[in-house]
Amino acid sequence: MADLTALRRSPLTHLADRMATASVSVTVSLSEAQFLGMVSLRVEPSSPAAARLAAVLGAPLPTSCGETTGTGGRRALWLGPDEWLVVTTDDPAALAHQLDAAIGADPGLALDVSANRTVIELTGPQARTVLEKGCPVDLHPRSFGPGSAVATTLARVPVLLWQTDHDRYRVLPRSSFADYVARWLLDAMQEYTR
Repeated sequence: MADLTALRRSPLTHLADRMATASVSVTVSLSEAQFLGMVSLRVEPSSPAAARLAAVLGAPLPTSCGETTGTGGRRALWLGPDEWLVVTTDDPAALAHQLDAAIGADPGLALDVSANRTVIELTGPQARTVLEKGCPVDLHPRSFGPGSAVATTLARVPVLLWQTDHDRYRVLPRSSFADYVARWLLDAMQEYTR
């Protein structure tokens, strides 16, 4: 069987040169983190299945809004009281299979949703300022810091916004909105790239 991974195209391949050109500034840069794996999890957080999932993930599932947990190349982002998104550098299909096995006969779901979203990275000292132009969430460090992730909107588009480090953010729009969000970010960061 032929390896089909070479045929994959990310939702923002056509904007790679534009993002690279706009990212020559030291104050803000934009790129796409291509082909990160994503697994949707649904399970009762107090169930034995949740404890088994934590063992597979190497960390307990987040328990409150904005919280993320994880180790290595796996992070679980809290989406709701019984819903998480695991972002991984591992093979998402294999991870979904492991997590599904950990759920066992208990009610729950582990599903590879990697094609559902793309990951846009915005970095630099002005990254927060750029996001604040179109995001209603309070991004001040007293309210939103490294390790925080929330479902919100950016330029009226539903996204997951995740701060991975002091000046580093990941924006996860649905793949169908990736072009719009990337172009909006390119426009919003123009004043810092001259």
